[in-house]
Amino acid sequence: MSNGWFAGLDPDDDAAAVEQIEAGRADTPEDWPQQAVEAGFADDEAAYYDRLHEVTMAATSAAVAEQEGADDQQLVHAVRAMADCERTANELAERVAEWGGSRHGDSGSGVEYARSLADREDEDEGDRALRSLAEQTAALADEADSIRAYIERTAPAVAPNLSMLAGPVLAARLISLAGGLEALAKKPSGTVQVLGAEDALFAHLKGSAPSPKHGVIFTHEYVRGTRREDRGSAARAFAGKLSIAARIDHYSGDRRPDLQVELDERIERIQARAEEGDDE
Repeated sequence: MSNGWFAGLDPDDDAAAVEQIEAGRADTPEDWPQQAVEAGFADDEAAYYDRLHEVTMAATSAAVAEQEGADDQQLVHAVRAMADCERTANELAERVAEWGGSRHGDSGSGVEYARSLADREDEDEGDRALRSLAEQTAALADEADSIRAYIERTAPAVAPNLSMLAGPVLAARLISLAGGLEALAKKPSGTVQVLGAEDALFAHLKGSAPSPKHGVIFTHEYVRGTRREDRGSAARAFAGKLSIAARIDHYSGDRRPDLQVELDERIERIQARAEEGDDE
């Protein structure tokens, strides 16, 4: 007689039950609730399903915790936190500039202006409030820099080939936009090419805008540094190699320097077309 999913287990052993849920299998369907009752595992079918629900939820929670703790997911959290800090610091810097201008007649702007206000001596309560906001703004910008440094140290270990081609921060952004390294590895190069340009893509699908040629990969010199007319070609070449790199990083993890050589040569040929056109 079998206890169904919990065959041979102590009904009170949660850890063993979770392991059985994760690893167990059955070749053919059976009347598991009835067998559990007959075996004395549960008082009735309702009790069996209650216990099955408890253990299934525990197994799901454990799987989620394991996934969230994965190195690529840590990069996802880090790059999103960095973006939040940068965005908030810039927004606060604008407020500091407006407030500071109204009090001191300064025409400064940005985080550096906030840093200068944070170093000023207070003259009254208004200055103290402004200086406090300026200090918080500078602290957020510093936090963004600190997280960026963490990403630059961590990304090459998580995605060596992707980091080699794109740089650690852009590699982390691509992983974040895709939702993880595995998800990125499964995306076609055409999707990788426009990651980060979702709004423009949706507008194109509605017929109100042209198709975007690139997304966040535009920040890389391979795309940004190519003549406008040839950026589409550069973006396709770059995205193609990034897609291959992501697959290698996820499925094998070995570093492939030849990817960098091949990409460099391809970008050089694309950019040389522009130079030849200029000579003509």
